[in-house]
Amino acid sequence: MFESADALVRSGLNSWSIDWIWGLPLMVGTTVVHVVGMGFVCHKTLKHFPQRIEKSKHHQAMFVLAMSLMTWSAITLHGAEAVMWAAAFRLLGAVPNVNVAMLYSLNAVTSYGHESINLAGHWRLMGALEALNGWLLFGLTTAFMFGTIEKLWSKRSTWQ
Repeated sequence: MFESADALVRSGLNSWSIDWIWGLPLMVGTTVVHVVGMGFVCHKTLKHFPQRIEKSKHHQAMFVLAMSLMTWSAITLHGAEAVMWAAAFRLLGAVPNVNVAMLYSLNAVTSYGHESINLAGHWRLMGALEALNGWLLFGLTTAFMFGTIEKLWSKRSTWQ
């Protein structure tokens, strides 16, 4: 795979074009994974928790449990999506090893950017694309969680 990526560079394609060729499918793929995953989590939360919250003597604790499970699921999804990017960075030879790939990916997807790790020269635009992807994914997480919280919270009159 390294040879084919390098072959694209040697063929005269602009290095930024190659970043987009690799970055756009990763952005779409991680977004699909995220929407399907968060949709599943929110559906299950709304299917199982309203009744449990209502029947429990500890309504607030059950609500906190539901939000904790949703948060854990969202973090797991974000981690899996960072792994997808890290695998691409490693596959393309943009970073020297798996550990650096994962650290770089988590820095980029969260826009943390504190560590002094850089991608190989002609792959640097992909880091910015992952950061853009992170913004979209975190926005989706917020929307899914807000919608679920709103639906659960609207049933709170039955909790009292």
